[in-house]
Amino acid sequence: MATATAAVSPTLSLNHHSSLVPKYHGVSLNSGIRVPTWFSSRGFTSRIRASSAIAVEPESRTLGQDATETELFACPICYEPLMRKGPSGFNVPAIYRSGFKCRKCNKSYSSKSIYLDLTITSGTKEYSESKPARTELFRSPLVSFLYERGWRQAFNRSGFPGPDEEFKMAQEYFKVAEGGVVIDVSCGSGLFSRKFAKSGAYSRVVALDFSENMLRQCYDFIKNDESILSSNLALVRADVSRLPFFSGSIDAVHAGAALHCWPSPSNAIAEINRILRSGGVFVGTTFLRVNPSAPTIFRALEQNVGRTYSYFTQEEIEDLVTTCGLINYTSKVQNSFIMFSAQKP
Repeated sequence: MATATAAVSPTLSLNHHSSLVPKYHGVSLNSGIRVPTWFSSRGFTSRIRASSAIAVEPESRTLGQDATETELFACPICYEPLMRKGPSGFNVPAIYRSGFKCRKCNKSYSSKSIYLDLTITSGTKEYSESKPARTELFRSPLVSFLYERGWRQAFNRSGFPGPDEEFKMAQEYFKVAEGGVVIDVSCGSGLFSRKFAKSGAYSRVVALDFSENMLRQCYDFIKNDESILSSNLALVRADVSRLPFFSGSIDAVHAGAALHCWPSPSNAIAEINRILRSGGVFVGTTFLRVNPSAPTIFRALEQNVGRTYSYFTQEEIEDLVTTCGLINYTSKVQNSFIMFSAQKP
């Protein structure tokens, strides 16, 4: 997942391509664009482009209002509320000891010892679906085990600033979501989910992934950390193209190093748009398609699994995100690393 090229001095570009700035929770933002402190203090080169500013009035509700403890999860088939039976509370032990049932289609969803399975095929015995090789790769126990034990660290060679810095960058975008619900989609082994939960900045954090083994690794990392285990964190298995949440109920969505792995990025971002509330924020990171077009380790994996990852240019990512209905697109680029962000109108 990283190139073996020589280190390049970091030059980061910051592009603001839409200037619809929401006025949210009593905070009025004018047409001036605030550059996050982490950005200006590191001497990165920046480019800012803005044309006009239009204030968008917020909805008359508080953060997380639509996502109450008993009604955060929705049926991935019909998106109706799930009825819960089990211990109260929103944390890993309480959630995985609970059973959930759709009040409309009558389908039941249960935990798998450590995570709640909210995939459409949850509970099936005779039927299974084949998934793209890139999806199956990350369901591997070996890859899941190695993800935080050398795999993710190799991203630094392609310009990724490292998990701590990436977390700080995401937090700058998520300031408007403080006190609300954050979904860490394609969370992998929960590297950022744990950081979001431990920050105490959010009312609930959901670590969500399609890979059962990634979620098991996430649990292995938190099971001996009482501060995270008892925090408002849930582990959920779900498909990013069929997210088990109500429309307009989520305050922020994070997708770290995930876009290039999704079978259908357009479906996934459309789903993220659906679940975000007005003014909600989506932040993602991925590898850009540059020359060389992909990290060495990914090119080797392509040959082994016979399937190409979806690498995009900066322009393609912006087009994809805005075409799916999100606004206020921004991006920060360093070598082949990009962090991009956008908001629900």
